[in-house]
Amino acid sequence: MENSQPWRKEWPVALRALRHRNFRLFFFGQLISLIGTWMDPVAESWLIYRLTGSSLLLGTMAFAGQIPIFLLMPIGGIVADHYDRRSILVATQSLIMMLTLILAGLTLTHVVQPWHVIVLGALMGVVSAFDIPVRQAFIADMVAREDLVNAIALNSAIFNGARVIGPALAGIVVAAMGEGWCFLANGLSFLAVIAGLLVMTAAPARPAPQGSPMQNIIEGFRFVTRTPPVRALMLLLGLISLTGTTGVVLMPVFAGQILHGGARALGLLMGASGLGALCGAITLVTRKNVSGLERWILVACNTFGAALILFSLSRTFWLSVALLVPVGFSVVLEMGSSNTLIQSMVPDYLRGRVMALYSMMFMGMAPLGALMAGSVAHAIGAPMTVALGGAISIIGGIVFATRLSALRPDARALVAAQQMPGTAPSQEITAPAFSRQGEVS
Repeated sequence: MENSQPWRKEWPVALRALRHRNFRLFFFGQLISLIGTWMDPVAESWLIYRLTGSSLLLGTMAFAGQIPIFLLMPIGGIVADHYDRRSILVATQSLIMMLTLILAGLTLTHVVQPWHVIVLGALMGVVSAFDIPVRQAFIADMVAREDLVNAIALNSAIFNGARVIGPALAGIVVAAMGEGWCFLANGLSFLAVIAGLLVMTAAPARPAPQGSPMQNIIEGFRFVTRTPPVRALMLLLGLISLTGTTGVVLMPVFAGQILHGGARALGLLMGASGLGALCGAITLVTRKNVSGLERWILVACNTFGAALILFSLSRTFWLSVALLVPVGFSVVLEMGSSNTLIQSMVPDYLRGRVMALYSMMFMGMAPLGALMAGSVAHAIGAPMTVALGGAISIIGGIVFATRLSALRPDARALVAAQQMPGTAPSQEITAPAFSRQGEVS
């Protein structure tokens, strides 16, 4: 991590992580690349829906692209803890760019078939299984520990800012020029983040974990399963990911059949969710520490579920657009708060593996949700499927609320432990050993 001047002299409080040169390069490269990334799912889902008209195939496409993430993410976590993260990101981002440009070529030459989209999506999922945990852990390599909460929030802000611009832009481009141009724009956008990574200052070498790969995987799982606050956050995150997938996967059905729109309507619907997500990310940026985040998670789960249910009942386009704003806001508030709390509690030597498990729950549950959404919607219809997902989210929030008071002491101790310099990897972290410094609530 490069030296930096005191942030108070250079950067506003909400942007303090940008005082680090490496993070600035990453931030602005991602800002460009992620707009292209968020154009891609709109174009892919509309392409499959245009070619087949099948909600089942929409779910199959999402499943094929995301199941490799679920299966391979633990290996990606080991890679993140063993090797230079910047070099890995250059390789993974380059591979995803290449696959995206292949899809663009197939689509622009009018030879694309549904199986092309599914196979290329599965290959991107394999690469993403290594890319995602490395990116999550890499944030801690670029900033000082006191700026980590802000860096995570800023990264979430650009991710969700792109969710506003990307889908809306994709809807316009697909309607005017076709899906292939979206894929081409996405492929070229990777050049920005790759260029930023190449000119960064190398981070200090980290000691590699000891033991076999299987022992390393087990060590990460053991930390999560034996740490009640982290375990609870992971389980709730997986539930929200599972239920939230229904709305995303079935959005083309709502845009086309239920709200009687087209590609432009799909872009507006997904852009509205992105707008809410951006507002949620900006809300997180304003925070200076983790105090009170667990209450935000609780409120977000229930708001998310209620908004999904209301969206499923709407048959008016602009009302549906408006309801997707709180959907996006609450899901990002839940996931961003969980990310921040988990990163604040995990030891550095386990960061890659634990964030791989976080990513498994965040993105890895999505393929199961996608397949479930397509299958259930085929049987009972898209509106009932989305309403069911919202109801399950509310139940999950209620269960989390009943466990909150029991989880707080351990969470406070873990956060305090990571703020204590010189904590060795071999030290066991237990709740009674620490004060209430950095407490979670």
